[in-house]
Amino acid sequence: MLQHRLLEIAIAEFAAKGLEGASTRGIAAAAGTAMSSITYHYGGKEGLYLAAADYIACQVCDEMAPIMDQIDLSTKIDPIEARRYIHDLLCQMIDTMAGDKSEAWSLFIMREQMAPTEAFDRIYGGLMGRMLETLCELVCIATGLNDRDTARVAVITLTGQVLVLRASRATVLKLMKRDTMDGDAVTTLSKRIIANTDAILDRLIAERQDPS
Repeated sequence: MLQHRLLEIAIAEFAAKGLEGASTRGIAAAAGTAMSSITYHYGGKEGLYLAAADYIACQVCDEMAPIMDQIDLSTKIDPIEARRYIHDLLCQMIDTMAGDKSEAWSLFIMREQMAPTEAFDRIYGGLMGRMLETLCELVCIATGLNDRDTARVAVITLTGQVLVLRASRATVLKLMKRDTMDGDAVTTLSKRIIANTDAILDRLIAERQDPS
């Protein structure tokens, strides 16, 4: 579909050059459409940039929704089940971050992390923010915590070990002495990240049981 192709090309252009450096004329040419179509559908470069952010939010939703849809915080979830959900969400994040298809929109998001605009609010306001808040609740259930601030810090550390797979991909590959993030690498990293996750959750339980 032309609009999807246009947005995918726009995301790659904005990711590589930022809002100011990107060329809508170049985006239109690469998509095989006229400049006037960007003006008609999006009102100009800024409108296209926000539409690209909305498209990324949809991509994140497509990746994470199958697992998120299984989690119903309005029902009783026991600590073991909560931990399993945490594992599942992190593993899906690992698959997404390790894959090539997320490269352009990951770079787009990283630019927004450094200098947030309305585009970041749109991305975070989609499934991303809900997923992170859900992880906070799951951490509380899995550990027996009643401290949302501590849970949020834990979620930052839990997700940080996954985000590095994209944000520092070249370093990860160099350190692992690999050329690509192949299936074996993803499996090895997934096992370690889940083991780290369990260690973090177990430590939170120990701290709650013995605050001293």
